[in-house]
Amino acid sequence: QVQLVESGGGLVKPGGSLRLSCAASGSIFSINAMAWYRQAPGKQRELVARIRSGGDTNYADFVKGRFTISRDNAKNTVYLQMNSLKPEDTAVYYCYADLRPISSRVNYQYWGQGTQVTVSS
Repeated sequence: QVQLVESGGGLVKPGGSLRLSCAASGSIFSINAMAWYRQAPGKQRELVARIRSGGDTNYADFVKGRFTISRDNAKNTVYLQMNSLKPEDTAVYYCYADLRPISSRVNYQYWGQGTQVTVSS
């Protein structure tokens, strides 16, 4: 069984930084893309940043220049370094992975349980 476990959320003041981590574990054959999404109260879940197995990245316009996504393929882990945080970044952040489990011929999509990020003075 595959699991995504996030960590690193919390309360931070405007202008501060946080680093989120997400580790994929279980019977994994390969991981294609990993990503971070977020969902604020009353809003739809939205893509924050994505990184593919080859290292290609893409970011939502609202985080460009402030957030950096990276991954450690050996550890099946993705990170999100968040700098210059704003109150509007407050949301639950979810990890996402598109991966192939062992003994499967197709990829499946998995989600983490979410970690709260609150930016407030």
